[in-house]
Amino acid sequence: MSDLRTQDAASGSSSGSRRRTWAELLAGRVERQLRGPGRGHRLQDSAVHLLRRHLNLDDLLLEVEGPACKTLCLNQLGDPEASANLSSSFIGSALRDQASRLGVPVAVLSSQTVASSIMQICSSNGEPTHRVLLNAEQRKKLSSVLEVAQYLLAHSMFSRFSFCQELREVQNFLLLEALWHLHVQNIVSLQELLESHADTQAIVAWLFRDLCLLCEQMELSTQDTDIAQAMLSDFVQLFVLRGFQKSSDPRRNMEPERMAQLAVAVLQRMLIFALEALATGLQDESPVYKAVKCWFGMFCGHTFGRMMSTDCPKRFFSHTLTQVLTHKPVLKGGFWGPSWERGPQTQLRSSRTHYHQIPFHLKHFCLFLFLNEVSDAVRLQRDWSFAKTHPLLSSLYRRLFVMLSPEELIGHLEEVLGTHEVNWQHVLSCVSTLVICSPEAQQLVQDWVTRLLARAFESCDLDSMVTAFLVVRQAALEGPSVFPSYADWFQASFGSTRGFHSGSKKTLVFLFKFLSDLVPFEAPRYMQVHILYPPLVPSKYRSLLTDYVTLAKTRLADLKVSVENMGLYEDLSSAKDVTEPHSQAHQDVEKAIAVFEHTGKVPVAVMEASIFRRPYYMSHFLPALLTPRVLPRTPDSRAALIESLRRADKIPPSLYSTYCQACSSAAEKKPENAALGTKTEAICVEPLGLLAAALRELRTTMTDPTQYDVFSAQMAVVSERLSSALGLGEEDGSFEESQVQVNIFSPELEPQDQQVADLLLTSFCQNLIAASGFTPPDRQGPWAAHFVTSLCGRRLLPIVLTRLCQLLRHQGPGLSASHVLGLAALVIHLGECRPAVPEVHVASPAPVKSLPLPEFLSSLLTLRTAEASLFCLKFCTAAISYSLCKSSSQSKDILCSCLSPALMKKFQFILFRLLSEARGPLSQEDTAGPPWKLLCLPSADWQRAALCLWKQRTFQELLQEKEFHLTYRDWLQLELEIQPEFDSLSDMERWDFHQWAIHEHFLLKPSEAGGCDGDMQTACTVLVDVLIDFCQSLRSYNCLENSDLVLSCTGNRDIFSRLQEMAADLEQGPVAPQRCSPSQGHFLFGVFRRRLQALASGWDVAARLQRQQELLVYRWILLRLPPSILVGSPQNKQPATPDCTEFFHLVNSELRNFCCHGSALTHDITVHFFRGLLNTCSQSRDPSLTANLILTTCQTECPIVVTSALLWWPRLEPELHTRWRRCFQGPLPQELQRLWEAQLFGKSCLSSDLASPPPGPAWVSAAALHFAIQQAEETRIKSQLEQLNCQSEELLVVLFFFSLMGLLSSHLTPHAVDFLKAVDICAEILRCLDKRKVSWLVLFQLTDTDGGLGQVLLRLAPDPYVRLLPFAFYSLLSYFDEDAFIREDAFLRVAVDMYLKLICLFVTGETSAVSALAGRSQELQGQGDPVGLIIKARHFLLQSIPRCPEKSFANMAELLATSGHCDPEVSAALLSRHQAVSDDDLYQEPHLF
Repeated sequence: MSDLRTQDAASGSSSGSRRRTWAELLAGRVERQLRGPGRGHRLQDSAVHLLRRHLNLDDLLLEVEGPACKTLCLNQLGDPEASANLSSSFIGSALRDQASRLGVPVAVLSSQTVASSIMQICSSNGEPTHRVLLNAEQRKKLSSVLEVAQYLLAHSMFSRFSFCQELREVQNFLLLEALWHLHVQNIVSLQELLESHADTQAIVAWLFRDLCLLCEQMELSTQDTDIAQAMLSDFVQLFVLRGFQKSSDPRRNMEPERMAQLAVAVLQRMLIFALEALATGLQDESPVYKAVKCWFGMFCGHTFGRMMSTDCPKRFFSHTLTQVLTHKPVLKGGFWGPSWERGPQTQLRSSRTHYHQIPFHLKHFCLFLFLNEVSDAVRLQRDWSFAKTHPLLSSLYRRLFVMLSPEELIGHLEEVLGTHEVNWQHVLSCVSTLVICSPEAQQLVQDWVTRLLARAFESCDLDSMVTAFLVVRQAALEGPSVFPSYADWFQASFGSTRGFHSGSKKTLVFLFKFLSDLVPFEAPRYMQVHILYPPLVPSKYRSLLTDYVTLAKTRLADLKVSVENMGLYEDLSSAKDVTEPHSQAHQDVEKAIAVFEHTGKVPVAVMEASIFRRPYYMSHFLPALLTPRVLPRTPDSRAALIESLRRADKIPPSLYSTYCQACSSAAEKKPENAALGTKTEAICVEPLGLLAAALRELRTTMTDPTQYDVFSAQMAVVSERLSSALGLGEEDGSFEESQVQVNIFSPELEPQDQQVADLLLTSFCQNLIAASGFTPPDRQGPWAAHFVTSLCGRRLLPIVLTRLCQLLRHQGPGLSASHVLGLAALVIHLGECRPAVPEVHVASPAPVKSLPLPEFLSSLLTLRTAEASLFCLKFCTAAISYSLCKSSSQSKDILCSCLSPALMKKFQFILFRLLSEARGPLSQEDTAGPPWKLLCLPSADWQRAALCLWKQRTFQELLQEKEFHLTYRDWLQLELEIQPEFDSLSDMERWDFHQWAIHEHFLLKPSEAGGCDGDMQTACTVLVDVLIDFCQSLRSYNCLENSDLVLSCTGNRDIFSRLQEMAADLEQGPVAPQRCSPSQGHFLFGVFRRRLQALASGWDVAARLQRQQELLVYRWILLRLPPSILVGSPQNKQPATPDCTEFFHLVNSELRNFCCHGSALTHDITVHFFRGLLNTCSQSRDPSLTANLILTTCQTECPIVVTSALLWWPRLEPELHTRWRRCFQGPLPQELQRLWEAQLFGKSCLSSDLASPPPGPAWVSAAALHFAIQQAEETRIKSQLEQLNCQSEELLVVLFFFSLMGLLSSHLTPHAVDFLKAVDICAEILRCLDKRKVSWLVLFQLTDTDGGLGQVLLRLAPDPYVRLLPFAFYSLLSYFDEDAFIREDAFLRVAVDMYLKLICLFVTGETSAVSALAGRSQELQGQGDPVGLIIKARHFLLQSIPRCPEKSFANMAELLATSGHCDPEVSAALLSRHQAVSDDDLYQEPHLF
């Protein structure tokens, strides 16, 4: 302005004496301009524009007249100290006055002033320009300016447009944080600021540069991390929201908004920068590495969680995934230069739908070009697995997968591969990450590959074929736990007629051409798979397969890999380099020995190799197996395997002889050179010494266990020494078998393995105690988890578990306190490794079972003795306290996953048992932490610590979880393990504990909490169920064969006493009529019925033995409970008949078949029933009537009870007479008197005296007579049987039936019945029946539908005996009457029926018991051989059929239609004879009169 004044003065002096003012000068210029409409408005705009562009606002304000305070506030607007006493309203007033003097809008002036102040703030610091964050002083000044700007904006004194224009001019000097504050404080939005810039490329470049700097500086400046994080999050949200917002009107086809273009460009530029940085190789902790890590960290739910809709983030994530998959898609070709890199694939992809239209001679050329294009992917694929992918890239994949479902990801991959050129490294690493991170991905990928194969073979689509194979191989690289192996997939896809390739010759040619073109590029493993599991090819196209196999073998030979020398257990799904044959052979030998140890049989792989892969077997496997050594005195597993192979003629005699001689020579040389032995021992000891030294150094790192890097470095040294000590390989990290096998009853380890295990376990215990001395478990870092993870290898884990079994199960009470603490913590960490390790196969002489690792570790804690119970309390207290302390800051779900339910239940059980203070209700929960510190003290009080843990609030909250409830069933199972003679509780204390547990604790608890809802019957039912399970379990019978020893074992007698008490309470208590009503039946039979229904049915040996063992336990329980259970109580109705339905059903369906002697029950169950009968009669108003009604019901419903009484009458009668006379003072009831009379009848029939008449039904008299005959002397048996001629025909037929049962008993139980005597009895009765012309064939035609006598007889015989009636029939073949075929028309049909059933019995193996006994018994030699019996029966039928009359063939066709296929020759003879008889009838003269 001073310059203008000088010019005016000069001008005035030359033109006149008076100087003209500024207004006069302007007025004169106005007069010279042409007047026109709107000229004044345009002039005003021009003046404003001139002032905005060329005036220095500060200088202008200095020349304006006015108060000095106003000038001061406008000049120092950004100075918080100078304007501290000035309000925003005062500043606004000053700006308004100044704008009026200048003649400009106040909003424009305010915008310019604020922009100028912000610019001064951003440039006030002399630091380098490559900054995006403000310092503390700048942030304070900016806050003052923004406060004024908010006031101006609120009072319409601020122009956003003008402000954006001003900032645009100084964009490159503006800091990004200042821009962000303007956005956050609502001065002007980021979108307005960015859209005001005309040059989109410039603003994209500026934003990209500043965002990169922001990501780098975020890691460097710890004090500004929160601001930088918020800035980056807001920028990303804005870009995603504006760049990927769906158009409101999808029908409009318009160019995207400028802001959308800018947002997408910035996000894409940042992604490309990150991907290119990863491709060049990043060094950790470098600035670029930190920037990429920070940018990828924005792809998380925290960034987009505040957005109202997930549509924009989802579209952004899909777009990002597409950009990653298609980033730099060109891969260098195998034999082609850069000029060929894009053309062939582009052409092929663009014409993929018309590939079948390409001429045939060009298809192969296109195929070759395309395979060269993806040759790098085929060759380098194994280096792109999940483990080898850069962690930042895999983390980006995982973050993208969060927003997209697995189905959407597969669909997106399929779409991208179908429409874009892709970067195969990114695509395949994405597939690996997907199958690793998503459990559902396995099936989805398989379905995708199936669609690709279908498309490929449908139109010979090479692109789909390559994609399918690459995807499958990539997924298979991640292991069989996430995807099937490549060998399994290839065999399943092309090894059957259902394969896609089997449609035509065209598809076969396409497949083999594709496989052949892969040969130069792919790894040897894949060619080995194609050769060993070749595609199924019709014989006429076999040349296609042989040509490929020849080509592949040639390629393998060039690579010095032989198919014949592949290992037996070599993993074909692995893409690792092929192992040398001699190295693989030693691994195969170790694997074969391990399998042989577990199964006791030569492995199938070894047997197959000896036949189908003989070159490898002879040249590599056998030499590795027969390595000379000093043979142990007791043959080990290697020696046993060698001997098994030698007996199977799988080792040549010359080779075996050479091996034996070399072993003998080694044994002779050993004592001659003591130094050699010392050297060998030193060699064995040296790795252990190095391991011990490494573990000692590891302990020194425990002074600060949070230094994870130091611990990890030393742990790597320990792992190396451990591999050297045990000879571990790379494959030890994964489990090839689904189970780990441990023998808990006799755990044994090799000396070196045990030393290694002791070193590791001791080191862990020492480290834990050392670390706990400095910091509690929750602040010790992950050292313990890392240590335990190193113990979970395939070779090492069984060793560790076996040693833990020795220590915890067999030596627990002898462990020191430090060992208890360390091993307890070790068990907790091993339980956390459950997802990564297989189940533990508990091996023992008894039936084996598989347990998850936490359950197996808990099962090692036994409770049998007082010492074991106290150790269990200590161990559980330590383990639970450590887990609670370690996870104190974590959620309850994590705590529940760390603790084993079995461990928690054992702690509660033993605490209740040993500490009576824990039985009462808690008065007040303890808010203190777990008692881990108390346990680490030298003089730890374990019982006090256990009570402290019990009262701890967190522990009580855990007990509310259902899985940790100690239920009534759990308590019974644990209590049954206690051996009373070694219990820490006395008999009285144990009784008190049982009473409290049953009646005060569990009986009253609700069922949801593991109780019985106050129902005594429910308590009895659960007790019986658990007791039966215990008797059947390994803990009870310990593999003993004698069932009596099984049921009399210690450990269950006290609990059974509680059952007897509770059952008596039910019988005598007031609830007895309701709980044991006739409609419901007794609870005991309900338990039996439910368990029997759950057992496998059938007559095979396993099912029968299982059922018999179950019934033995039932009988044992019944005999020790009140006998009134069998009979029941008299009902109120008249006549008072007790309900025996449940017991009769059990006898007829089960006890009759397994717990009987032929046609009678055992003595104990019979006596128990009649004792119950007497007890029931004592409760009846009419005892005699009640007894008669019960026994009458027995004759119709359960006749075997009557025959049992007849058999055991000599031992039963004295007790019946004594008790009846003592209780009722009268004669026996009528039905009991009839049993006595039947007994007399049986004896009198065999004496010379006059026989008494048979009492009651004929089958009762026949049963009495049969038992009398069995007890008679063998020398007089024939003479006594001659007196039977005077008996009735019905009695003789039933007697013959009983004698047949006796004959079968002599075969099945030879020590109970004499075989020759049984045969003589049957023969004599049969002779008597034939003499009196009485038919007995009905006995061999009994069915369940028969009524009357037939139904009674079937209930008197065990089902196995009835099924073996064909065997009894033909055992009496030599005693049949020769005229029986002629005399009885049904004889031929019965004989044929018995013969066919006998063959069926032999085929199903049901005669094996008979043949086994026949082989062991001298007197049964030649009598019980089923094969010999079948031959005799067949010969008998073939001789007798021609002599049979016509009537004998009635209904024969129906019989042969169902079973005639068993013997076609006999069936043909029957049909031929029947046809001949029919033809003879045609030529006979009819009898008309």
